[in-house]
Amino acid sequence: MNTYHHIARNKRFFALLILVFAISAVLGCASEQSDINVSAAKIEEQMKQSVKLDKLKKGDAHKLKKLYDLGPEQVEDFLLYTASSNVRADEIVVLKVKDESLIDSVKASIAQRIDAQAVKFKDYRPDEYVLLEKHVLKVKSHYVLFVVSADAEQIEKAFDSALE
Repeated sequence: MNTYHHIARNKRFFALLILVFAISAVLGCASEQSDINVSAAKIEEQMKQSVKLDKLKKGDAHKLKKLYDLGPEQVEDFLLYTASSNVRADEIVVLKVKDESLIDSVKASIAQRIDAQAVKFKDYRPDEYVLLEKHVLKVKSHYVLFVVSADAEQIEKAFDSALE
């Protein structure tokens, strides 16, 4: 009977130990993602090393609010580039969202922008509509990337590099 209690106690101990390791692993991975803290300016630098942004117009907080209906209550830091002409669909947006719980609503705002642009370009500029259809929308930690560009792949790689 003494041996039975010893084995049962060891099983409970090992089960508890495994549980502690499992929780530590989950928390470790989760905190690794949210520990990313990179400024929009640093991400912009990384992008400028990969692609030329001189044909685009840099946007401010007013433009971000107008195009995406996003403001300082959702976004901590951002980078916005739009086409210099309204006949082009090119757009680059990097958002550092204040809280990861806001990611879905931010993505919904971007989806509304995509829909509005699709209506605008579908019949008027089919070549620009194709770019819009091939957009990149990516979330990494509390950062959101949205790109409509022929250089979308290079911009996405620069975004990933900046957040490593």
